[in-house]
Amino acid sequence: MAEPILVVDQVSQRFGGLRAVDSASFAVEALSITALIGPNGAGKTTLFSIISGFQKPTEGRVYFAGQDITGLAPHLLARQGLARTFQIVQPFVGLSVRDNIAIGAYLRHRAREQAIATAVEIAGRLGLGRHLDQPAGTLTVGARKRLELARALATSPRLLLLDEVMAGLNPSEVRDLLPAIREIRDQGTTILLIEHVMQAVMNLSDRIFVLAEGKIIASGRPETVASNAQVIEAYLGEGAAQQYGGRGHSS
Repeated sequence: MAEPILVVDQVSQRFGGLRAVDSASFAVEALSITALIGPNGAGKTTLFSIISGFQKPTEGRVYFAGQDITGLAPHLLARQGLARTFQIVQPFVGLSVRDNIAIGAYLRHRAREQAIATAVEIAGRLGLGRHLDQPAGTLTVGARKRLELARALATSPRLLLLDEVMAGLNPSEVRDLLPAIREIRDQGTTILLIEHVMQAVMNLSDRIFVLAEGKIIASGRPETVASNAQVIEAYLGEGAAQQYGGRGHSS
């Protein structure tokens, strides 16, 4: 088993009386594609925000590459090699695709020529090469999703958190994006993703963790998690596991 690049240890997050994340613990192996799934309101995005430094947990610790990063600011985490995308994409609409990606590249490259060269290379990898001179505000939803991914990738992350990068895409766009995500992993970036598109989760993931009501309720290989009784009931309601033949807890 590879060493984990990310460890989430007994993390909880309260908002007043609401416990959005409840003692969640899991680890992400280096150079893997790991999925964090669960029904709406399970606490997935809150957990992503904690890992990426946008929120500090009420309890628990987060470790990245062996270092305690709990509560560190996002820009400090980016320098250490942790980047994320956002479910609602917000590009700099008046700038070109090239310049949007270059903004991420400036984290590693101070010279404009180097940042632009990196932007062009990443745009090519993600199918945005023909849009380089196009204002970001004129892109389709699918192209904006790729641009969001490209901006994060331009920071040269060791760990990339993808928050529903396929939401709003049609089936052919999803199918086309899958090999690009695999290539990112194959070139040395570990990926942790939140995703509701089960086609993508089942095709991409080495391991899946399931969050429901703030708690990790199951984990394992995709085929194992898909037949887990607790997972089926979390998504479809009490009694659904018996109807669909789900099995017990996985690990």
